Amino acid sequence: MSNSMYKYLFGPIPSRRLGMSLGLDLVPKKVCSIDCVYCEVGKTTELSINREDYIKLEDIKAELTHYFENNPSPDYVTITASGEPTLNIHLNEILEFIKENKNGIPVALITNGTLLYDPKVREAIMLTDLVLPSLDAATEKVFRKINRPHKDLDFGNYIQGLIDFGKEYKGKMWLEVFILPGYNDSEHELAELKKLILKIQPTSVQINTLDRPGTVPNLRGATSEELEKVKDFWQMDNVEIIAKPKKNKIVQSYRKDTDSAILETVVRRPCTVEDLTEMLGTPACEIQASLQKLEAEGKIEKMEQERGSFYQIKGR
Repeated sequence: MSNSMYKYLFGPIPSRRLGMSLGLDLVPKKVCSIDCVYCEVGKTTELSINREDYIKLEDIKAELTHYFENNPSPDYVTITASGEPTLNIHLNEILEFIKENKNGIPVALITNGTLLYDPKVREAIMLTDLVLPSLDAATEKVFRKINRPHKDLDFGNYIQGLIDFGKEYKGKMWLEVFILPGYNDSEHELAELKKLILKIQPTSVQINTLDRPGTVPNLRGATSEELEKVKDFWQMDNVEIIAKPKKNKIVQSYRKDTDSAILETVVRRPCTVEDLTEMLGTPACEIQASLQKLEAEGKIEKMEQERGSFYQIKGR
């Protein structure tokens, strides 16, 4: 496995919030319970709320074992997905495996939170140290407009799941609210969101907005001023606006195999040269050389966006 690409692990990448984070992808792209208009991974290809054996548990264990034996420990192992990670039926066993083999490393879970109404899902993730669920809407109408859920997903159950999880969970919960102008930034929606946040009682509330191409044309991210207004409107002590990644002071290459590292990263979301330079801790000239080579080989393609040139897997 040493020279081949990992299929389920990616990074480690410097994350905005978690330091050097090793990503673990638990469902195929793009199986999810919702189909958010802003999703940077792309359009949901399979809407599902059924937990399944999407990836063989042994394959995930083998990659983790290989990684831990051959690399320095990351600051976090972050369970995420090119979809919704709680749809993986083996989630609890994967967490147990990480804790048995690398007990000192905290584990974070990035989830849309929609399946937390299921006690089995809440039970499965109790071994995590940090959970980052999403809440973009306080009313069913806005939920359907932004998150475009699976037809059997009940908005009331989803909210109740977040509230129940907040009561049971012993770790930290950072609730992410994605502000999308024209969708969920009316005073009424923001006031209703605040009521829900007070019921869910997360450790912190993190306001985010669009930074990459979404799945629907003509979306725009909120400006810094607009995000500050939301924060001022809520008047809560535990709210923070998630800033852009800080520049990494130490530039060292975390991975020697730049081509593989780039492919593992852009297969999940489109990236600019700057994104890749920061994420992979690799000099820009090296990234540029790899990108040109991968583009010539027909493995990736470039698309122009307002924020610059993004590279993505060919035919995404």
